[in-house]
Amino acid sequence: WLTHVKEILNCACLIAQCLEKENASVVVHGSEGMDVTLCVTSLAQIILNPDCRTVRGFEALVVREWIQAGHPIWSRTTKGPFNDSLATKSKNHAPTFTIFLDSVWQIYHQFPCSFEFTEKFLILLADHAYFSNFGTFLADCECERSILDLKNKTVSLWSYVNRPEIIENYLNPLYEPNVEIIWPSVAPVSLLLWQDMYLRWV
Repeated sequence: WLTHVKEILNCACLIAQCLEKENASVVVHGSEGMDVTLCVTSLAQIILNPDCRTVRGFEALVVREWIQAGHPIWSRTTKGPFNDSLATKSKNHAPTFTIFLDSVWQIYHQFPCSFEFTEKFLILLADHAYFSNFGTFLADCECERSILDLKNKTVSLWSYVNRPEIIENYLNPLYEPNVEIIWPSVAPVSLLLWQDMYLRWV
């Protein structure tokens, strides 16, 4: 798992370096499909853009790049560990959003004062991608969401989480706005198992 995280972070840093240090345009194409491509381009934005490290900016990134752009989060997660009835092997099942959040956590762990939110916020998103009372991660694209009328039949996770009494539980007390680019280390010794995510029930 951490090998995949390392490769994704390494690629995101390479993209960010090409954009920032070389002023080059970058075309990102994954040989295995769009999953890794989406991870690395989203992470490059977090590295380069301090707004993506705020609660609102990160939410906007997830909505823009993952939900509105049509990443099939629902198909990728419905056959996951929390859904035994559908837990058949499928080439469509992949923990892409989870590995993205894990990669964000790796950067957060190295730059804890540069993020407005805590790891609890990332865990909240991971949990709601797999099972949720909200419609945010339901369906795979805007067309499906429209057909299912999710806008009228469900409530958005964001409308809940952005309520002042809720969001205060996920705000980082150490946060200091950092307009600088943050360059995470991808050395194996720098990457850790996200224990609060994966070992919370142990």
